[in-house]
Amino acid sequence: MREVKLDNPIEFDGRKVEKLNIRSPKVKDNIQIQKMQGSDSEKEVAFIARLCNVPIELIEELEMSDYFKLQETLGDFLTKKRKL
Repeated sequence: MREVKLDNPIEFDGRKVEKLNIRSPKVKDNIQIQKMQGSDSEKEVAFIARLCNVPIELIEELEMSDYFKLQETLGDFLTKKRKL
């Protein structure tokens, strides 16, 4: 799990959100998202929301610069090189 500090905190559901914790995705996360209807962007937002354990609507309220930080963190999880 990694903490992503938001450069642009938001108010959501009556509370200030200054950071999000995102966990490493599992195969079952990918399967669930692939079953969804919607555009690739909508699926990615849902995927990130799932990994952060927050509502999709919260992710939709983020500034793009903070969303890019979450995308980058997700990419880091997906491209980790495994040492044998």
